[in-house]
Amino acid sequence: MLKKIIILIFVTCLACFNTVFAAESGGMPQLNPEFWISQIFWLIITFGILFIVLTKVILPKISDNLETRKSQILENIETADRQKEESQKKIDEYEKIILDSKVKAKNYFNEAREKILDDINKKRAALEKNLDEEINSVENELSEFRNKSGDKINKIAAETSAELIKELIGEEVNNSSIAAIVEDQAKISKERKDVI
Repeated sequence: MLKKIIILIFVTCLACFNTVFAAESGGMPQLNPEFWISQIFWLIITFGILFIVLTKVILPKISDNLETRKSQILENIETADRQKEESQKKIDEYEKIILDSKVKAKNYFNEAREKILDDINKKRAALEKNLDEEINSVENELSEFRNKSGDKINKIAAETSAELIKELIGEEVNNSSIAAIVEDQAKISKERKDVI
């Protein structure tokens, strides 16, 4: 590959030299050595003016544009960094607010729960107290009823027994003796219940 490139360059150079010699003989003035000094003079003047225009006018504008663009890029980077820091601060504040809100909500929930539990416990205590009072009242009424009913039952039993005996025998029996027998039977049944 390298050999092909070298051969191609050599052939091109030969063709150029042949063209130069052919142009000189054909009357091309730029290839005539007689005009070379004036051509070099104008070449120096032209390229000197071009160099001065480039270095004094065009290149400073390009470098100014490059510096302006560089400073603008740096300023944009600084602005982006500041905005990134500000947004990070905002995110941190937002996360702190969320965390504080969660803690407050949890505290409110716990306070409400404790309050409800206290209310429930108070109501339960009041209900239990009322129930105890009602139970004691019912027990007292029952014990009074038992005490009174025993006498009433004995009295009813004595009256019923007296009427039954009267109907069976046909004569009236002494109510006090029947009442005594009924009381003795009630005491015996009570003693049997107590033993059981």
